[in-house]
Amino acid sequence: MRRYLLPFAIFLVLLIFLGIGLQLKPREVPSPFIGKPAPMFNLPVLGKEQTSFSPDQMKGQVWVLNVWASWCAACRDEHPLLVDFAKTQSTPLIGLDYKDKPEAAQAWLKQFGDPYQLSVSDIKGQVGIDYGVYGVPETFVIDRSGVIRLKHIGPLTKDAIEKKIIPLISSLQS
Repeated sequence: MRRYLLPFAIFLVLLIFLGIGLQLKPREVPSPFIGKPAPMFNLPVLGKEQTSFSPDQMKGQVWVLNVWASWCAACRDEHPLLVDFAKTQSTPLIGLDYKDKPEAAQAWLKQFGDPYQLSVSDIKGQVGIDYGVYGVPETFVIDRSGVIRLKHIGPLTKDAIEKKIIPLISSLQS
């Protein structure tokens, strides 16, 4: 009987860790980028490859960076919400097309609508890595000084937009 006591105790400890882990919210992973300057980049604008975009161009404005891809199924879920969000014109919405073929991305935007002021092509995914992107979609709110104020992992929901994104943008704009 005593020989089973140690394996049972280890099993019990693992069960407790599993229970704690199941209660965590994976979309609320703390980001080391919150409160830090948004990483700089200079990428070609999707559909206008001779034009480039850099976060420096947004200094003085609160803006939203949404990381997406045409191959991303979850991006399809959040896309109608982004189209609605863009209609409010509360802040510039910039797309970062992550590890995608530009032709596929343009066809996707043509099919589902283009909510972005512009999208840039991160074909190699380096900018996504610089922003700590775990997977697409992810969304960042960046303040007037170029500091990341929010990182949302996973598809945006109506609740997240209404309760987190819009109030944060409003407070940063005031």
